[in-house]
Amino acid sequence: MAVLEKKRMTEIIELIEDAEQGDLEELELVESLGLLMDQELNKEVISLLESLGVTIIYLSGDEEDEDEADEDDEN
Repeated sequence: MAVLEKKRMTEIIELIEDAEQGDLEELELVESLGLLMDQELNKEVISLLESLGVTIIYLSGDEEDEDEADEDDEN
């Protein structure tokens, strides 16, 4: 958390706080992108979220494109 605070990654801190409070049950991530650009920090944050009971759902980039196409079709 100290590293996240130092780097001012407030959105990630908020995700962790939501997980601690039980307000975050699952998180969808594009596997090739992850959550953070720093791969080591990314692994640590994902591990922390999982330890707090968050289910990580990995999407391929193709699935993300399909979801956006579906939303465009609905509009």
